[in-house]
Amino acid sequence: MNILITGSAGFIGFSLAKHILDLNKKHRIYGIDALNSYYSIKLKKKRIDILKKYRKFKFKKFDMSNKKLLEKNFKNIKIDLVINLAAQAGVRYSLTNPEDYVYSNQLGFFNILNFCKKRKIKLIYASSSSVYGEYKKFPTKEWQSLNPKNIYSATKMGNEIFAEIFSNFYNLEIIGLRFFTVYGEWGRPDMFLLKYLQSASQNKKFILYNKGNYYRDFTYIVDAIKLIEPIIFLKKNYFKKHEIFNVCSNRPIKMSKVCEKLQKLAKHKKLISQKKNDLDVFKTHGSNLKLSKFSKKLKFTTFDKALKQTFEWFRNHKDLL
Repeated sequence: MNILITGSAGFIGFSLAKHILDLNKKHRIYGIDALNSYYSIKLKKKRIDILKKYRKFKFKKFDMSNKKLLEKNFKNIKIDLVINLAAQAGVRYSLTNPEDYVYSNQLGFFNILNFCKKRKIKLIYASSSSVYGEYKKFPTKEWQSLNPKNIYSATKMGNEIFAEIFSNFYNLEIIGLRFFTVYGEWGRPDMFLLKYLQSASQNKKFILYNKGNYYRDFTYIVDAIKLIEPIIFLKKNYFKKHEIFNVCSNRPIKMSKVCEKLQKLAKHKKLISQKKNDLDVFKTHGSNLKLSKFSKKLKFTTFDKALKQTFEWFRNHKDLL
């Protein structure tokens, strides 16, 4: 199978590409990424360097919001599946740089939809738990109404609407994945865990919002990949329409507890408490029942074990961040 993975230098894109290449040497991965400077380019390039060691991996550097480059680079290449993981990430950054989200998350995704439409290719794309907004009844399920609170989540909701329309009008098999706080080795340095560990390694104070009185449904990268692996290799047209799946552990953790665990690991207790950020929701907690039906034997990694492995990775790779 020839698979195109956008955002292949990103956390999930890299992890998924490596997993597929390790899984079966028959699969060829074409990775594209703009390598923007939102966070460490050094880290992104290291991820790509690792993937380039595989004979069946080919990388192309460009921004998928450029429709002509997308078509030119794959004009004579047969693609069986597109996995769109490229996006401008970050909730807070979307407040000050909204145009980046329009170009990357909406125009880029629209180009991918058209690419798949012309070739009749199955598409799997990344959405986000942030599309749910502020809910009081948990766990959230895929059929519930959406209420995005910021530009980032609004663009992700827009992607889902576009996908629904393309699937219905052009008879495309499209699968959306709502990721919930994915963490682990080779993770993003702008997210809570690695930000804390960076502060600890530099002996700097760490900002803890609302005294850690909020919850996140942390999903270990290894578990997230194993959850979505089965639907990647389902026969074409298994789903006759646009389907959405939560990708989560269904085990939310209070952030003050997470901070305590990090303090013990990193032996760092310098904290600055700030009031709740208006862009943040109080709790994320998703149901993974729908997706787990395809991964019935999956045993989720305990948070303590995954956190320790993330910490060990950080100690050996912090120079990349």
